[in-house]
Amino acid sequence: MADPTRSRVAAERGSATLEVAILGPALLLVVFTIIQLGLWSYARSLALAAAQEGVAAAAAHGARPGDGVARARQFLERSAGDSLVATSVATSVATSASNATRVRIEVSGRSLSVIPGVDGMTVTQSAEAPVERFVGDGG
Repeated sequence: MADPTRSRVAAERGSATLEVAILGPALLLVVFTIIQLGLWSYARSLALAAAQEGVAAAAAHGARPGDGVARARQFLERSAGDSLVATSVATSVATSASNATRVRIEVSGRSLSVIPGVDGMTVTQSAEAPVERFVGDGG
């Protein structure tokens, strides 16, 4: 009489290899997607930090018009490396009664990509702050 356990084992020979061949690429895709999302999140953090650095410099009392953009670019050169590429920094100033009241710095770029054939995801972050000024007591 034939052993049913032995015939089942013989019928399933090589099934583990087939499962790995099918599930392996899918698992790798999931892992690389998670890594890609982490890199995108890190690039967003870098862009926000650069925008905050720039707005702090632009909002300071006596700051010149290009100080905020220059500080944001310095931060990106020092910290971003390949994690945030193709960056651009823009500034805008809101005025009231011929005085600057608020300044906004926007940093955008692309995150690093680890998935072949896929460009990095676009990242845009901005920071805004009131412009510092001294006002007399009026008395």
